[in-house]
Amino acid sequence: MILASIPSPAQGVWHLGPVPIRAYALCIIIGIVVACWWGDRRWVARGGKPGQVVDVAVWAVPFGLVGGRLYHVLTDFSTYFGPDGRGIGAVFRIWDGGLGIWGAVALGGVGAAIGCRKMGIKIGPFADAIAPAIVVAQAIGRLGNWFNQELYGAPTTLPWGLEIYERANDVGQRGPDVLDGHSTGVVLAVVQPTFLYELIWNLLVAAFLVIVDRRFRIGHGRLFALYVAGYCLGRFFIEMMRDDHATLIFGVRINVFTAALVFAGAIAYFLLAPKGREDSVLLDAPEGAPSESDPEQAGSASAPTSVAGEQTDVRQMETGGLTGDSTERNKED
Repeated sequence: MILASIPSPAQGVWHLGPVPIRAYALCIIIGIVVACWWGDRRWVARGGKPGQVVDVAVWAVPFGLVGGRLYHVLTDFSTYFGPDGRGIGAVFRIWDGGLGIWGAVALGGVGAAIGCRKMGIKIGPFADAIAPAIVVAQAIGRLGNWFNQELYGAPTTLPWGLEIYERANDVGQRGPDVLDGHSTGVVLAVVQPTFLYELIWNLLVAAFLVIVDRRFRIGHGRLFALYVAGYCLGRFFIEMMRDDHATLIFGVRINVFTAALVFAGAIAYFLLAPKGREDSVLLDAPEGAPSESDPEQAGSASAPTSVAGEQTDVRQMETGGLTGDSTERNKED
């Protein structure tokens, strides 16, 4: 017997006059704003300038949205172009859900690299700075799946099972996936809330990255690689719990293979990339130059000059004092 359960929202779309406010799109936007805000703070602490994260995001976000949508459509091709597919028009309706994180990170990384190149900053330290912020943004975005009643698992009797309601819209469509509909109050199933599992896992990954970054001097994109590996590890197991429609390869969901392959690539990069942290976040900075984010290193670099200056002042004072004394003696003599 089910002792308790998590209800789904009664609807995922609200209207302000003729303007639809879609929860999925709103969650994505909030996630981007949070990522830019926190990522900027971390980037400044690493030696960057305020506002550069937003400037790079102008390139990364559009690329990421296109990449995420492309991955989703290509790996779920039959949904759009099958015998009863939604058609090419549905491909562009990203507010209805359907963004593959693999494509979003891959193509978003290309956009970020372009933005960083134009601003003269290194992509490695930039990626390391924003890695925890990105995975938190993903966690916020998962709330959009809750409103859309998607990305859930198999039926369960666990106390935290998720209630999936029947929804109906104004044109008579009924079902759990009627995005513009309202709940009829009929519970169609109680399922594993895999969206919630991934949300929690993403927050744990973010906390892990922050701890590692504080305790160790990780750079050259290695913290970003840990983010990718950590996300893939959780997604691998969560994906096998999901029960919604997906493209299968040898009876296994395609995202299981993707998670495994990307995880292996991220771990390989982490092991092979240079150790330590970059001397500077700037592309044109000479090797060995003190980093703006390492005040101790910068201070030690300037110390000899200060000491030398103090010694020079002391010599001048001593010389001046001896000369002055000698002059006075000559006058007295």
